[in-house]
Amino acid sequence: MHLAGVTANPTGTWVVQQARNLLMDLQASAGGVRFLIRDRDAKFTAMFDAVFSSIGVKVITTPARAPRANAIAERWIGSVRRECLDRMQVTGERQLRHVLGECTDHYNHHRPHRILNQASPNGQRDLPPPTDRIRLVRRDRLGGLIHEYAQVA
Repeated sequence: MHLAGVTANPTGTWVVQQARNLLMDLQASAGGVRFLIRDRDAKFTAMFDAVFSSIGVKVITTPARAPRANAIAERWIGSVRRECLDRMQVTGERQLRHVLGECTDHYNHHRPHRILNQASPNGQRDLPPPTDRIRLVRRDRLGGLIHEYAQVA
Protein backbone atom coordinates (compact mmCIF):
# COMPACT_ATOMS: atom_id res chain seq x y z
CA MET A 1 0.00 0.00 0.00
CA HIS A 2 1.30 3.46 -0.85
CA LEU A 3 -0.04 6.78 0.41
CA ALA A 4 0.10 9.09 -2.58
CA GLY A 5 -1.07 12.33 -0.98
CA VAL A 6 -3.60 14.18 1.13
CA THR A 7 -5.63 17.20 0.09
CA ALA A 8 -9.02 18.66 0.90
CA ASN A 9 -9.81 19.46 -2.74
CA PRO A 10 -8.38 16.95 -5.21
CA THR A 11 -8.46 17.91 -8.87
CA GLY A 12 -7.48 16.07 -12.03
CA THR A 13 -4.16 17.93 -12.19
CA TRP A 14 -3.38 17.08 -8.56
CA VAL A 15 -4.14 13.39 -9.15
CA VAL A 16 -1.85 13.30 -12.21
CA GLN A 17 0.96 14.82 -10.15
CA GLN A 18 0.42 12.20 -7.43
CA ALA A 19 0.68 9.47 -10.08
CA ARG A 20 4.01 10.92 -11.25
CA ASN A 21 5.24 11.11 -7.65
CA LEU A 22 4.21 7.49 -7.09
CA LEU A 23 6.20 6.31 -10.10
CA MET A 24 9.27 8.22 -8.90
CA ASP A 25 8.94 6.60 -5.45
CA LEU A 26 8.58 3.15 -7.00
CA GLN A 27 11.33 3.51 -9.62
CA ALA A 28 13.01 0.20 -8.83
CA SER A 29 9.84 -1.85 -8.45
CA ALA A 30 7.60 -0.08 -10.98
CA GLY A 31 8.68 -2.59 -13.62
CA GLY A 32 6.81 -5.28 -11.71
CA VAL A 33 3.52 -3.39 -11.89
CA ARG A 34 1.36 -4.76 -14.70
CA PHE A 35 -2.10 -3.43 -13.92
CA LEU A 36 -3.72 -0.42 -12.27
CA ILE A 37 -7.34 -0.79 -11.20
CA ARG A 38 -9.16 2.50 -10.75
CA ASP A 39 -12.74 3.64 -10.37
CA ARG A 40 -14.67 5.93 -12.70
CA ASP A 41 -14.13 9.18 -10.81
CA ALA A 42 -13.83 12.21 -13.11
CA LYS A 43 -10.54 13.14 -11.42
CA PHE A 44 -8.87 10.21 -13.20
CA THR A 45 -8.32 11.90 -16.54
CA ALA A 46 -6.69 10.65 -19.72
CA MET A 47 -3.44 12.26 -18.51
CA PHE A 48 -3.58 10.07 -15.37
CA ASP A 49 -3.95 6.95 -17.51
CA ALA A 50 -1.12 8.13 -19.80
CA VAL A 51 1.31 8.36 -16.85
CA PHE A 52 0.90 4.63 -16.21
CA SER A 53 0.52 3.59 -19.84
CA SER A 54 3.90 5.19 -20.60
CA ILE A 55 5.66 2.51 -18.52
CA GLY A 56 3.57 -0.35 -19.88
CA VAL A 57 0.95 -0.58 -17.11
CA LYS A 58 -2.52 -1.53 -18.30
CA VAL A 59 -5.16 0.73 -16.70
CA ILE A 60 -8.39 -1.10 -15.89
CA THR A 61 -11.51 0.88 -15.03
CA THR A 62 -13.93 -0.79 -12.62
CA PRO A 63 -17.44 -1.46 -13.93
CA ALA A 64 -20.18 1.01 -13.05
CA ARG A 65 -22.12 0.21 -9.85
CA ALA A 66 -19.80 -2.64 -8.86
CA PRO A 67 -18.49 -1.92 -5.35
CA ARG A 68 -16.78 -5.31 -5.09
CA ALA A 69 -14.66 -4.72 -8.18
CA ASN A 70 -12.05 -2.84 -6.16
CA ALA A 71 -12.33 -4.93 -3.00
CA ILE A 72 -8.68 -4.70 -1.92
CA ALA A 73 -8.70 -0.89 -1.79
CA GLU A 74 -12.12 -0.87 -0.12
CA ARG A 75 -10.87 -3.34 2.50
CA TRP A 76 -7.83 -1.18 3.29
CA ILE A 77 -9.94 1.96 3.57
CA GLY A 78 -12.35 0.16 5.90
CA SER A 79 -9.49 -1.13 8.05
CA VAL A 80 -7.93 2.32 8.40
CA ARG A 81 -11.27 3.84 9.33
CA ARG A 82 -12.14 1.17 11.92
CA GLU A 83 -8.67 0.83 13.44
CA CYS A 84 -7.58 4.48 13.47
CA LEU A 85 -9.76 7.26 12.11
CA ASP A 86 -12.98 6.28 13.95
CA ARG A 87 -11.06 6.30 17.25
CA MET A 88 -9.54 9.77 17.06
CA GLN A 89 -10.41 13.26 16.01
CA VAL A 90 -8.26 14.49 13.15
CA THR A 91 -7.88 18.26 13.29
CA GLY A 92 -5.93 19.04 10.16
CA GLU A 93 -4.19 17.91 7.01
CA ARG A 94 -0.80 17.54 8.72
CA GLN A 95 -2.22 15.24 11.40
CA LEU A 96 -4.14 13.21 8.80
CA ARG A 97 -0.96 12.78 6.76
CA HIS A 98 0.85 11.53 9.89
CA VAL A 99 -1.93 9.12 10.91
CA LEU A 100 -2.30 7.67 7.42
CA GLY A 101 1.48 7.35 7.14
CA GLU A 102 1.63 5.37 10.39
CA CYS A 103 -1.26 3.14 9.26
CA THR A 104 0.38 2.53 5.89
CA ASP A 105 3.73 1.71 7.48
CA HIS A 106 2.06 -0.69 9.94
CA TYR A 107 0.09 -2.35 7.13
CA ASN A 108 3.15 -2.81 4.90
CA HIS A 109 5.79 -3.76 7.46
CA HIS A 110 4.15 -5.39 10.45
CA ARG A 111 0.49 -6.36 10.07
CA PRO A 112 0.11 -10.07 9.28
CA HIS A 113 -1.79 -10.99 6.13
CA ARG A 114 -3.53 -14.34 5.83
CA ILE A 115 -2.83 -14.66 2.10
CA LEU A 116 0.91 -14.17 2.78
CA ASN A 117 1.01 -16.90 5.44
CA GLN A 118 0.87 -14.36 8.29
CA ALA A 119 3.78 -12.30 6.91
CA SER A 120 3.72 -8.62 6.03
CA PRO A 121 3.80 -7.45 2.37
CA ASN A 122 7.24 -5.81 2.60
CA GLY A 123 9.10 -8.44 4.57
CA GLN A 124 8.95 -11.96 5.87
CA ARG A 125 8.98 -12.52 9.57
CA ASP A 126 11.95 -14.52 10.74
CA LEU A 127 10.72 -15.82 14.06
CA PRO A 128 13.16 -17.50 16.42
CA PRO A 129 12.47 -21.18 17.07
CA PRO A 130 9.87 -21.74 19.82
CA THR A 131 11.33 -22.29 23.27
CA ASP A 132 10.08 -22.19 26.83
CA ARG A 133 11.41 -18.66 27.25
CA ILE A 134 9.63 -16.61 24.61
CA ARG A 135 9.61 -12.90 25.34
CA LEU A 136 7.41 -10.40 23.56
CA VAL A 137 8.16 -6.74 23.06
CA ARG A 138 5.31 -4.35 22.33
CA ARG A 139 5.61 -1.14 20.32
CA ASP A 140 2.75 1.34 20.50
CA ARG A 141 1.90 3.48 17.49
CA LEU A 142 -0.44 6.46 17.32
CA GLY A 143 -0.52 6.81 21.09
CA GLY A 144 -1.48 3.18 21.65
CA LEU A 145 -4.17 2.78 18.98
CA ILE A 146 -1.99 0.28 17.17
CA HIS A 147 0.13 -2.28 19.01
CA GLU A 148 2.94 -4.10 17.27
CA TYR A 149 4.41 -7.18 18.91
CA ALA A 150 7.79 -8.74 18.20
CA GLN A 151 9.19 -11.98 19.50
CA VAL A 152 12.60 -11.73 21.16
CA ALA A 153 14.85 -14.78 21.59
